[in-house]
Amino acid sequence: MSDLTPTPERPGLHIAAPTRTTPARGSAVCHCGASAKATGDSQVKALVDGWTANHGPTHGGATQ
Repeated sequence: MSDLTPTPERPGLHIAAPTRTTPARGSAVCHCGASAKATGDSQVKALVDGWTANHGPTHGGATQ
């Protein structure tokens, strides 16, 4: 599988939780230049909420 991590050339949101015991991880890059990373369920949820409210869909960008 190819790397799904967002980059400035491929903005988006990527969330992963490989196992039940592994903390969730997330990363986001917006075409406006903003980027963020998070680890842990609550931090990843905050990342997704912030992305949804302020970046990807708000700017008309796509999410992964």
